[in-house]
Amino acid sequence: MSFFSQVIDFFLHLDKHLSQIISDYGGWTYGILFLTIFCETGLVVTPFLPGDSLLFAAGALAAVGALNPHYLFLLLALAGILGNTANYSIGRFVGPKVFTSNSRFFKKQYLEKTHKFYEKHGGKAVIIGRFLPILRTFVPFVAGIGEMTYVRYTIYNIIGSTLWVGAFIYAGYFFGNLPFVQKHFSLVILVLLIIPGFPAVIGFIRQRGQSGT
Repeated sequence: MSFFSQVIDFFLHLDKHLSQIISDYGGWTYGILFLTIFCETGLVVTPFLPGDSLLFAAGALAAVGALNPHYLFLLLALAGILGNTANYSIGRFVGPKVFTSNSRFFKKQYLEKTHKFYEKHGGKAVIIGRFLPILRTFVPFVAGIGEMTYVRYTIYNIIGSTLWVGAFIYAGYFFGNLPFVQKHFSLVILVLLIIPGFPAVIGFIRQRGQSGT
């Protein structure tokens, strides 16, 4: 089986793989989940890691007693907060060094525009971005590059992570073991991987349409 086939299989059968991880590592599973969510939200190079689907699967397994849902919520919300904080810090460190007046591609004026955008719309971007795969990894990085006010960013970071983790953990807990969901678990996971990205695609299409008129 190729690497990509293994990745697809892991994503679509998270319930089985997570069950095996719990069986093999017991309480260390919490640490594995924490590290996964931290990296998915905190490192620009790992946006491919499972986020929404992993939270849902963890919640579903918590419903049958394999994990504690409240521990999961608190621990993974913290992982999301710390991950985005790290991502923001990396962006803040990189931005001034890359965006300079004499740079051909990374002009300082772009940095100033980004800063103005995040000061005005940053709160919404940080919270909504939590629910969009791929963008979830890049929004905090760009917020750091744009030097969004740290205190303001932190407030929205905490709100966004709490809402995101809580929504998917408890959705999995309450609905993950319904007969229909259990029977079509792979399809549900596939939907969780695809649907959250639709708003971003629709927004992009609308923007392109407006710019073309």
